[in-house]
Amino acid sequence: MLLEGSCHCGSVRFRVQSETFYPYQACYCSICRKTAGGGGYAVNLGAEAGTLEVEGRDNVSVYTASSRDRGSPERNFCGHCGSFLWLFNPMWPDLVHPYASAIDTPLPKPPECVRIMLNYAAPWCDIPANDRETHFPEYPEESLEDWHRRHGLL
Repeated sequence: MLLEGSCHCGSVRFRVQSETFYPYQACYCSICRKTAGGGGYAVNLGAEAGTLEVEGRDNVSVYTASSRDRGSPERNFCGHCGSFLWLFNPMWPDLVHPYASAIDTPLPKPPECVRIMLNYAAPWCDIPANDRETHFPEYPEESLEDWHRRHGLL
């Protein structure tokens, strides 16, 4: 699926191909919560890094936060309005992770929401609990691709 996204002010627009475009995983780590989380978390999608096309790349800024077990992910955002756009981690050079909040293409509702890094959730976060929710204190073993495959979405 072709995903098209943009920042709030329109200075940056991007396109990227994705086979894993269901916005199912909410991350509550302190980095996501503090940099891009509207509800105390961020939702990233998966896409093919080699297909990323960016208009207004000169307006993109990068914040690199060190993560003890996940390398140094680069959070790309608009230098004008601050909208977070995508995450790139050199540990997985074939992937880019657009923030669902930056995607303008209509996204499907996921059959399940996976909430990760709950050990780091802010105390004010209300963590939904129902039969469509799965919770993890840290990272799950299941990959983005495996989750889509398990749900018959690939």
